[in-house]
Amino acid sequence: MDKKIIVHSVLIIISLIPFSNGFYVPGVAPVEFRKGQRIEVKAVKMTSIHTQLPYEYYSLPLCLPKNGTFVYKSENLGEVLRGDRIVNTPYEVHMAETIKCRLLCHQKNNPINWSVEESEKVASRIEHEYFVHLLVDNLPVATRVVNSETSERNIEQGYRLGFMSKGKAYINNHLKLLLKYHKHSQDSYRVVGFEVETMSVDKDELIFVDDSCKISGDAKPQLVNEDTGTKLYFTYSVEWGESDISWASRWDIYLGMKDVQIHWFSIEY
Repeated sequence: MDKKIIVHSVLIIISLIPFSNGFYVPGVAPVEFRKGQRIEVKAVKMTSIHTQLPYEYYSLPLCLPKNGTFVYKSENLGEVLRGDRIVNTPYEVHMAETIKCRLLCHQKNNPINWSVEESEKVASRIEHEYFVHLLVDNLPVATRVVNSETSERNIEQGYRLGFMSKGKAYINNHLKLLLKYHKHSQDSYRVVGFEVETMSVDKDELIFVDDSCKISGDAKPQLVNEDTGTKLYFTYSVEWGESDISWASRWDIYLGMKDVQIHWFSIEY
């Protein structure tokens, strides 16, 4: 069946659901943001095309929120059916505000220090090609990829945790969050796009200036060292752009995915 027909059918079914104070479909009604307003970046889970076994985001020793604790949303019907556990992350994103490069956690003189056991766990996930799934305003993150053999451009949902090279695992420890907004009115913004570009950056290739960081153009990738453990930093940048895409059309990009799963709507009660 044509994917557009499937999506339109889902939307029609949802529109027939009676709404009440305790029953609604998040992501169906647009959310208005002011410029500079904090927008939460949430994590859903990690998945792989090679296994049906998903993992929670914090099943790996990733950066925790600033207070050192993470909070799961109350489980709802949609999350239970999909095995999702939506949780907060330490990414700090504000509407229409760009960030060039920033440490996600720890200090410049105090990198993360994974043990051998933790490094082996991360490397195993990378080897099994796990993807990380994030959400901004209920919009799942997407990655643009180019097929090296056919030069065909595709969209992947989520981003790859890392990659393998010559039998070694390397982690994508820098994320460039590419966000799009549509101005609904003079002081009202809506999120209409969420993509990510990944990069693996060795800890010694980072240059720190005050609270920001800089990555050299030919930086070596960050090895996940299963022999001695791994010291590394997680960093991120944020790039906003204005878009003509309306809020109602912000899902269109996902229609181009191959074998896409229609599981975007959670029903809370």
